[in-house]
Amino acid sequence: MRPTAIKLRRQSRVLEVTFEDGVQFQLPFEYLRVYSPSAEVRGHGPGQETLQIAKHEVQITTVEPVGNYAVRLVFDDGHDTGLYTWAYLHELGSTQGTKWQHYLDRLQELNIPYPTPAPVQRPPIKLK
Repeated sequence: MRPTAIKLRRQSRVLEVTFEDGVQFQLPFEYLRVYSPSAEVRGHGPGQETLQIAKHEVQITTVEPVGNYAVRLVFDDGHDTGLYTWAYLHELGSTQGTKWQHYLDRLQELNIPYPTPAPVQRPPIKLK
């Protein structure tokens, strides 16, 4: 499924992605950084993931198209190696609540306090 629109909303700190089926996701910058598809975050195999912390103020400075299948997000903390395919962006939107809770649970397990209230979980919007 391909997006029909991708909008960088700097003030609200979300990447708004609308897909062909009319579903729209508002993905917080922090969430996108924490779940970057890069090897730096995911590792090179199961169990090699690196928990990202203190990313609550991260900004996306640039959204770069990569062919007809992905975008590269450039973050102001220097991270720019993950390619967010259309399928991965859709997955992140569809599973946002579950993935974000997993992240908060991991922080709690490691006794790492979350510094601010968690971003508002926005359900997908059906535009059609």
